[in-house]
Amino acid sequence: MPAFIIRRLPLRFTYDDNYFSDPLQGIPEEGYTAMVARLLEGADVLLSTDYFSDRAGFDALADRVIFTGRIDEYYGARFGGLSYRSLRFESETLDIPDFQGNAVVNYTEREVPYTRIIEHKHFVFGKQEKTVVTREYPAAWKEGDEPYYPVNDETNNALYARYAALAEKEEKVVFGGRLGLYRYLDMDKIVAEALALSRRLLGEGKG
Repeated sequence: MPAFIIRRLPLRFTYDDNYFSDPLQGIPEEGYTAMVARLLEGADVLLSTDYFSDRAGFDALADRVIFTGRIDEYYGARFGGLSYRSLRFESETLDIPDFQGNAVVNYTEREVPYTRIIEHKHFVFGKQEKTVVTREYPAAWKEGDEPYYPVNDETNNALYARYAALAEKEEKVVFGGRLGLYRYLDMDKIVAEALALSRRLLGEGKG
């Protein structure tokens, strides 16, 4: 008679609703909009403005230009275009006070077309009678779409290296951000990059 071995599979139940697995997490108490508004107080801000529509004119406004757009676009894609991933969002206002109980729920099932649902009120502990949710869908990128993420495979990284070599020769322009550096960077990493860059540029100015 054959022998049967029964093994107990370990199960783990978690109610951790953190957005990331980092041990320290947080967002500004009033959200990023209020924080950025205070950072920009006293500065001239142009919205819905295409830098490339008057590149020379905009460059003339400052001694230093920090470019956070697509580095391949900055150089006219002279070596070819880099690849990006995009996203599509669908938002909906629901006539209920709570939809999912926390800010972000990720969906990994093959059958579910969206990757996560964001419920905005939970980021700032809102108590509104209604709630707004946003479903996030992955999308192929094409020219004219919003490029959210670089595609850091061997081919694209090699192509980016050619653009980075041009960037190193720039005297006035500095590249930053996910698109300028062609790297996937979480918020804490990009803030650290920005602070390090600002210290370097301010240090140069003192000299």
